[in-house]
Amino acid sequence: MLRGVALWAATTAAATRARQVKRHWRQRVLAALLHARADAAPLAGIAGAAAVDEIEALDPYLIRYAPARANAAIGPLLVLAAAASASLVAAGLLAATLLPFVALMILAGGAAAEQSRRQFAALARLSGLFADRVRALPLLLAFQAEAATTARIGTAAREMSARTLSVLRIAFISTAGLEFFAALSVALVAVYAGFALLGLLPFALPEHVDFATGFFVLALAPEFYAPMRRLAAAYHDKQLGEAAAERLEAVLATPPAPTPRVRPPGRAPGLRFAAAVAGAGPDLRIGPLDLAIPSGGIAALMGPTGAGKTTLLRLLVGAAPLCAGEVELDGQKLSEAGSFAPLIGWAGQAPILLPGSIGQNIALAAPDTPRARIAEVAGLAGLDALLAARPGGLDALLDERGSGLSGGERRRIGLARALLKPAPILLLDEPTANLDATAEAEMIALIGRAAAGRTVLIATHSEALAAIAGQVVRL
Repeated sequence: MLRGVALWAATTAAATRARQVKRHWRQRVLAALLHARADAAPLAGIAGAAAVDEIEALDPYLIRYAPARANAAIGPLLVLAAAASASLVAAGLLAATLLPFVALMILAGGAAAEQSRRQFAALARLSGLFADRVRALPLLLAFQAEAATTARIGTAAREMSARTLSVLRIAFISTAGLEFFAALSVALVAVYAGFALLGLLPFALPEHVDFATGFFVLALAPEFYAPMRRLAAAYHDKQLGEAAAERLEAVLATPPAPTPRVRPPGRAPGLRFAAAVAGAGPDLRIGPLDLAIPSGGIAALMGPTGAGKTTLLRLLVGAAPLCAGEVELDGQKLSEAGSFAPLIGWAGQAPILLPGSIGQNIALAAPDTPRARIAEVAGLAGLDALLAARPGGLDALLDERGSGLSGGERRRIGLARALLKPAPILLLDEPTANLDATAEAEMIALIGRAAAGRTVLIATHSEALAAIAGQVVRL
């Protein structure tokens, strides 16, 4: 009865501790993922596996393995001491079977740890592959690539299955070794006690063994290995938990995005690139660029695809590193500030849409904005026709793909989002790409109105859009 109560108390305490530890890990991992530098952030599938699967893998480690480890460290010693008080020979036999068992567990544990690490790596690859293919599902269907994609996911799943079976194979071997030595210890004590009571041992006994003594040590023999049985049953949880912790530590080591340290200017600031070089990859650099945009001015970056226009825009928000030179905003240096993101409204060529209403997507950077102001900015961005056609207007719901929106409507939502943010700098990345002549002319007029009172930098291929800029830089 006492053992049952103690086991219940230990399990309850371990579960409470596990919830606390997992909450702590999840907060740290989510913070690391959300604040990761753009060029170092893990893929969505790998990030999801880290934030969900790998943190949950700590649960059995904390609930089952940790209490079993404490029990295995103390329980056998207590049983050994109790057995020694009745029979030193029986205690010696129990201890003699323990040493090779410990050696076996150390060998099996090392092999299982390596296999567990490989298992988690395979799981992360499978998660990343699956999430990526689900995201690209319309494209895969359009190009009839279902068979090839299914085959590739199947290969990754079979690799994951093989890794899991490798871990289980080692776990079964270690369990078989435990059962062998547990049975051996009971058998040796039973033989010793039985032969001693019958007087059949071929040597003189160093101690007196009567029925009570023999029965006592024989009853204790299975208890000697019982804590280690529980430990062996939870040993697989140990390997998974430690492998998960290693991968989580790698996520926590992800370089964070720079924390902006900028002072808000009292007006539209001047922006100057002084021989600025931006990093676009491990061995790729864009620049040097020399450009001075006056307060309230408009500048356009033009050049062929891959020339580095988007990278130079990303440089200002800290998503691309500054490798050389300097960028100054009214005297504030990018190398010291880390990022000018708090002062920038960004409208990319592929605006991200989140599940929710059109109004919520527009107010992404300023969720507390009054509804009237959101409607005003939506009208400024040319979204009146879209809102009139959608039931609910600003409350019309979108899915994560923005289904039903044209490319121009997506860009207008992105532009409205940038305009709603009270930022003195506006960065526009290919705002008129893939638009027909009429839609492009409307977008250029919208940008001209939106630029009032802001310093604007545009990356574009369009000569018509570049015509509204006071400066044009061809990369």
